[in-house]
Parts: sequence; structure tokens; C-alpha cells
Amino acid sequence: MKCPSCGSGDTHVIDTVREPSGGIRRRRSCKACGRRFSTVERIVETTPLVVKRGGRREAFNREKILEGVRIACAKRPVAAEDIERLVSQIEAHVLAMNASEVPARTIGDMVLQGLRELDEVAYIRYAIVYLNLKDLESVKNEIERLLGER
Repeated sequence: MKCPSCGSGDTHVIDTVREPSGGIRRRRSCKACGRRFSTVERIVETTPLVVKRGGRREAFNREKILEGVRIACAKRPVAAEDIERLVSQIEAHVLAMNASEVPARTIGDMVLQGLRELDEVAYIRYAIVYLNLKDLESVKNEIERLLGER
């Protein structure tokens, strides 16, 4: 592993921690410059294709989900670790399905459910785009439905 600071390949592992998401976080130190840094190792499995509404297929992209959740949670009191945990859970669930294709609707529903538990305002933000809520009346109805489930 090369040091991100000086580029030296002479680094050593200080600590290793297994994460609940299945990854391995390693704390490393560079022998050349002394800088400490962390790396995360994750098993790369064959990912399924995501079937979009129009029938188009694209490779499953964890980063795309992460970006959508980050946008929904912008300026909300949601920790980065919670966002990362949610996306890791969704990714693990999709991979555990062992399907060659997964409907985008299935993934979107998982994101909605996770955001509902994480932050209700982030849920509404995501729902406005995902559920295609076009006017204030439809947004109001979704908020009332959410409040009714409390």
C-alpha cells in the first residue's frame, strides 16, 4: 500500500478492524514520512444489473446511491457514518439477493425505507424526486401519510 502523502510503498499495518458491513478497516503508518492513514478493504463481488423504469439496464453503482442519500441528507443532522451504514446495508441486501438483475424500484424502496428511519425530512426530500411528487398537494399527502404512520 502506497502512502497517500509521500508515495512510499514502505508502510505497515497498525490495527485491523472488521466492520459490520463486511469490510476491513486497516490503520496504517508510513515508515518513510511517519504519516498515519486508514484504508478500507471490501470484497468485490459481481454486481447485478439495475433495470430502470424504461427497461434500460446499467451496472449497480454504490456511489450513485451514496450521492442520492447525501443530497437528501444535506444540511440535516445525519452523521456521515449513518449514511455510509445505510448505503452499505442496501448494497449488502442487493448482493445477497443473488440476482443477475434487480429492478431500480426495489433499490429505491430500500433507500426510502432507510431514510424514513434515519431522518424524516431527508425521506421527504428523496421521495419528492423518487416518487415524482409534482405539486404541493402530493407532497402534503405524503407528509400526512408519514405522520399517520407515527
